[in-house]
Amino acid sequence: MSDLDDMFDAFDEPSPAPPSTAAKRKAPPTDTTAEGKAQRNSILKSASSLIDESSSSSRPVLPRPPLHPSSQNQASSSSTTTTKINTKVSTGTADDKSINSFTALPPNYNQNDNDPTSSSPTPPSEPAKTYPFTLDPFQREAISYIEKNESVLVAAHTSAGKTAVAEYAVAKALKQKSRVIYTSPIKALSNQKYRDLQEEFTDVGLMTGDITINPTATALVMTTEILRSMLYRGSEMMREVAWVIYDEVHYMRDKERGVVWEESIILLPHKVRFVFLSATIPNSRQFVGWIAKIHNQPCHVVYTNYRPVPLQHYIFPAGGEGLHLVVDEKGTFREDNFQRAMSSLQNVETQIATNMLTSGQKGSKKKKGGKKDQKSDLYRIVKLVMERGLNPVIVFSFSKKECEKYALDLNKEDYNDETEKDLVNQVYVNAIDSLSDDDKKLPQVEALLPLLKRGIGIHHGGLLPILKEIVEILFSEGLIKCLFATETFSIGINMPAKTVIFTSTRKWDGTSNRWVTSGEYIQMSGRAGRRGKDDRGIVIQMMDEKMEPAVCKGILYGDPDPLNSSYHISYNMLLNMMRVEDVDPEFLIRASFHQYQQESEAPALDAQAEEYENKASEVHVTDSALTGEYFGMKQQLKHIQTKIKSIVREPDNIIPFLQPGRLVRIIEKPGDDDDVDFTPHFWDWAAVIAYRKKLGTDAGGDAGRLAKENAEPMHTIDVLVKCEPDPDDSPDDPLGWKTNDKSVPFQEDQAQQQQQKPKKRAKGAKDEKKKPTFKVRTLTLSSIEEISAVRIFMPEDSHPKQARQSVGKSIKEVAKRFQKDPQGMPMLDPINDMKIKSSEFEKSLEKVEKLTKELQQHAISKLASEERSIRLEAYETKSTLLESGRLMRKQSKEAQQMVMKDELRRMKRVLKFMGHVDASDVIQLKGRTACEINTANELVATELTFGGIFAEFSVEQTVALLSCFTFDEKGRGDETNPGAGLRPVLAAPFNKLLDAARTVAKANKQCKIECEEDEFLQQFNPGLMEAVYAWCKGAKFIDVQKLTDTYEGTTIRTLRRLEELVRQLASASGAVGNTEMKETFEKGSELIKRDIVFCNSLYL
Repeated sequence: MSDLDDMFDAFDEPSPAPPSTAAKRKAPPTDTTAEGKAQRNSILKSASSLIDESSSSSRPVLPRPPLHPSSQNQASSSSTTTTKINTKVSTGTADDKSINSFTALPPNYNQNDNDPTSSSPTPPSEPAKTYPFTLDPFQREAISYIEKNESVLVAAHTSAGKTAVAEYAVAKALKQKSRVIYTSPIKALSNQKYRDLQEEFTDVGLMTGDITINPTATALVMTTEILRSMLYRGSEMMREVAWVIYDEVHYMRDKERGVVWEESIILLPHKVRFVFLSATIPNSRQFVGWIAKIHNQPCHVVYTNYRPVPLQHYIFPAGGEGLHLVVDEKGTFREDNFQRAMSSLQNVETQIATNMLTSGQKGSKKKKGGKKDQKSDLYRIVKLVMERGLNPVIVFSFSKKECEKYALDLNKEDYNDETEKDLVNQVYVNAIDSLSDDDKKLPQVEALLPLLKRGIGIHHGGLLPILKEIVEILFSEGLIKCLFATETFSIGINMPAKTVIFTSTRKWDGTSNRWVTSGEYIQMSGRAGRRGKDDRGIVIQMMDEKMEPAVCKGILYGDPDPLNSSYHISYNMLLNMMRVEDVDPEFLIRASFHQYQQESEAPALDAQAEEYENKASEVHVTDSALTGEYFGMKQQLKHIQTKIKSIVREPDNIIPFLQPGRLVRIIEKPGDDDDVDFTPHFWDWAAVIAYRKKLGTDAGGDAGRLAKENAEPMHTIDVLVKCEPDPDDSPDDPLGWKTNDKSVPFQEDQAQQQQQKPKKRAKGAKDEKKKPTFKVRTLTLSSIEEISAVRIFMPEDSHPKQARQSVGKSIKEVAKRFQKDPQGMPMLDPINDMKIKSSEFEKSLEKVEKLTKELQQHAISKLASEERSIRLEAYETKSTLLESGRLMRKQSKEAQQMVMKDELRRMKRVLKFMGHVDASDVIQLKGRTACEINTANELVATELTFGGIFAEFSVEQTVALLSCFTFDEKGRGDETNPGAGLRPVLAAPFNKLLDAARTVAKANKQCKIECEEDEFLQQFNPGLMEAVYAWCKGAKFIDVQKLTDTYEGTTIRTLRRLEELVRQLASASGAVGNTEMKETFEKGSELIKRDIVFCNSLYL
């Protein structure tokens, strides 16, 4: 622990609207006299008293009906009536080697003496493979199941040793003279696995689409896409396969590619046995239950939380002076250390706020925690890690540009000695020797070597593939001491370090800038700690914003993400299933994990429904019919009252009266917080400070700009309201104002939002000495329950504490004065004062008056108040329980129906409409072409083929046009008119592509499939057309890169995907007998495949 003590010693030093005119509406004549006004107020108050009469503190609080019970307990939801789950549990923690074992048996499984659950597996007498080390318990148990020819899911943390189990399955298949397939999620990982297995077993082949080596080998390494294609085509090889190993099977949850895993698992023959390697997943029982059901075979889970190297998790608050241990090696969360870290971060924020107040500026360029200090903070941490021998270190950042910037910031650091520099240089020179002289002059190639010599590396998707492999090799050999990487470095490849640093707690996922999930954090932090070398791994999380303890625990200490299906229907899948005799697309859908997960919800839903029904039967309601009639009238009255208030709160009506000093009554509605009580909470009177109008988004960049253009305006008000005091009121909030220009309604973190709301003072609170204080809060117009006719004086600046207390005193004095008045606080009259002229409003007032009279004359109204309340509470409780039960029964019925049934029917309609299949679902030439295309939009590509578009242009133009299907990153150009900057030679084919895409979009719309044309067209990106056209014309890669602003690695990845698409189109053309187009596409493939774009992998 001495190293860590030194780390703390190094850091832990003592630290101290103008009013607008309401819209004019035609309305019937209204009584605007004083008598009319009084009468309306009387009616509304009577109605309100009738509505509120059943509200009581003694009323039972009903549970909210769960819409998705399975999400509450993923692991148990899989115990359905169709799949038997047998459990053998040996509970373990992260610091021991105990395991959890489960066995899923198929429906109607014939148990016998060989029942896999009858006894613990025993080691084989003659193992297929031996190891030079002692196997861990989870490895021994998994291997025992393989020896019994039974499928197994091995779920364990990174670097726990799952690969040893996979190697045993390969050895067993080779011993049995049967074929084994090893699949991985990415091509780079397939290349690495091929190298590792080839060194061990020799008789190994590789199939990735780009590369095919020894395809007749007994052991084949391939991507999951290749496996699915072989299954679609009915490859004869599948008859020889005995084992299939799925590495990183938890990537089945991937939204885009997860369906490939799912379909390949379903389509494999029942005789095949599986080895699934996965990170820890909480619903592993559910997954093996699915396997047992669809393949009618037992499937085991061997699950362990054991980490060969325990981890210690630290927080470094931006601008702070120390590291804070928040989770120790035993998995204990250190609450006190976390609070110190947050306090340190808050002190920085407080200093910024004070500077703003004193200087009158929006912010200081030298503020701590900002981008300017990010470099110095990270530099200090990396420097300390190196000094204390805690390297190698991986620094994870969620931006390619940041990875490069942080690496360049270490321009004065050198972590390698001369011998190591020579080794780096030898590896580098030998690796790039296969490149041409021109490619060796690429900026990336020349710029990376000086960094690598100093022991600093960069790894992200924008790097040239050969450079990424060089970095991986050097890192694995210990010649890179500090590696700056994006999240992709944590996928699959076994490259552990001693220390892992996160530069941020948030990541942009294409939609929002959200917290990292616990699963993402577990995957990346799992790279810390090298088995056999380190006694513990160090994880340091840099934090630049305050975080609630619950959020932090959820990330650092939370459960991994469950393995949920991402199954979706594609036209390619439909056509491939329809062209095979006796195979229906419904078969795949019904056998999908998505269907299984949905059906698994039914038992829990039925049990919940029964519980609600039983509780309802215990509730007695006197004169149920009469009470129900009265209750129904009250609910109707409440609905009309809500409608009236919503009209009053319409911006055109209320905004002119939200002047500073106006007193309004605030209500917190159900659902505004985590309170299970459905009763609205009313707060004291509040004074309006200001009104604001803004768009409901804070997203930055182009995405934020587009969102703002399409967003509805959000109207908010700043009010001064009495709140429960904050525990850290004084140091935390010197201005008494926790909001900023972004406003509460737009902040994505719920915990942050709740800090902004008025809070009910808790009963029995320990700290009774602290009195409620007045603070500024930002609220939406829907929070206004009543608007008074009273305005009080407001100072020019209401945010300083003295001004807030002065205004608060005025609010209390006004409220106290009107408490003695029988009429209470005077309200603005909607008709006389606010001049609301609406026929709907008038009709609502009439309905309120009528219903109020009917309720007053009802028999239930004649009862004593206490008796009436008891009856109404009982009736409401019973009706709520029965309604919840009905909802559960309905959801249970829906869960047992086939998923995506309507979507399937509509997609079949599209295929018929566009001529891919005939009225009898017999596949046509168009459909045969689309069957071959799975790397692009098959319908649009087929339209171009059969429309003769490709025949109109040269090979180079055709290939450039097809790049629009495979390029998925933003480049230079006008988003509203992406083809605006193209030369005529490229603009003509691109316009043809857009025409074909419009045809497909219209067909989808006509067949009732939701498809926005503009959004559909945006998926075809011409950003690399110029570069691809030049490449096909023979240009050097260094010159091609000058035509685009994308990274070199992105260009190569696009070209490789493009070559795969061109090959598929050549195959499709051949399948329908179009030899001319087949030759065109084959020529296009030849033009792409040259030089650095298709240089050999260093792993091969």
